[in-house]
Amino acid sequence: MDEIKMLEEVESNAAHDLEEVKDLNELQQKKALYLGKKGPLASIMASMKNLTVEAKKELGMRTNKIKASLEAKFEAKRKQIEDMIVNKKLESETIDVTLPGYKLPTGGIHPLNQTVMELEDLYIGMGYTVAEGPEIETDEFCFEKLNLPKGHPARDMQDTFYINPELLLRSQTSPVQVRTMLKENGKPIKIICPGKVYRRDADDATHSHQFMQCEGLVLGKNITMADLKGALLEMVKKMFDEDRKIRLRPSFFPFTEPSVEVDVSCGICGGKGCPTCKNTGWIEILGAGMVNDNVLRMSGYDPKEIQGFAFGIGVERITMLKHKIDDIRNFYTNDLRFLNQFKEEK
Repeated sequence: MDEIKMLEEVESNAAHDLEEVKDLNELQQKKALYLGKKGPLASIMASMKNLTVEAKKELGMRTNKIKASLEAKFEAKRKQIEDMIVNKKLESETIDVTLPGYKLPTGGIHPLNQTVMELEDLYIGMGYTVAEGPEIETDEFCFEKLNLPKGHPARDMQDTFYINPELLLRSQTSPVQVRTMLKENGKPIKIICPGKVYRRDADDATHSHQFMQCEGLVLGKNITMADLKGALLEMVKKMFDEDRKIRLRPSFFPFTEPSVEVDVSCGICGGKGCPTCKNTGWIEILGAGMVNDNVLRMSGYDPKEIQGFAFGIGVERITMLKHKIDDIRNFYTNDLRFLNQFKEEK
């Protein structure tokens, strides 16, 4: 029968065309060409009406067999093309784990935090512990127990942020010392208290409404000004260099007696005098003194048995002097050009 020969030709031509197919779109077109409603198999099936019953039966069986075979081949080709696409994509996305990774940008430790960490490292090595306290304080702990009763004129030196008559943003980290003294109940103490403090200062190159302090307190038997000077001299050598000197000048603070202002020899001129140190050879860096007897008594200590010293380091001031920074506002404006100068390369 001519129809049988036509089926064999269709099967042969379809197999040949499948070998040439490269993508799914072309495969779909070829499938429609051979197996669609207008394809050769459909035409052959339509011509069966003119055949005998036996011929129809044989041709129908042969046509269905070839149709099933072609459908299987088209499906196999589809899977082959899809697998090829997936493999090609995977190959393009393959990661060579032996290649070095990309260097991602990282942040660094803020210069003020670097200074605090250096101070903590120094004083912990000298036997101190780090104490912390709340930034929202009571008037009692921030002033009254530091020998600054209500109405004391020295309160005007610290223009404080008050929340209400009894609550405030601490203007110094000294309340941490008071809380520690009350907690220790007459026992020796050796602490530093780093943290943020707040004052109603107008922001300019040397002042900020928020800044950082690191105060220290040592209480025990036979503590003297010589011990205070030694602790501060070690700090100056650590933060600046071994050749720096310090001097103590008489001053007044309500919570210490005697009180001193502490100067460090100028690192620009080596103490000879220059515009930076106003030709004095010295730069003021902090205040300190022996803890006032009244402060000791209010916190449960007997001044006849226990003496001690306290000091207050301005973290910004130390950092500015150490790195020759002329504007305190640089610490708070988040300018990466400034901050990246202090980032340690890894």
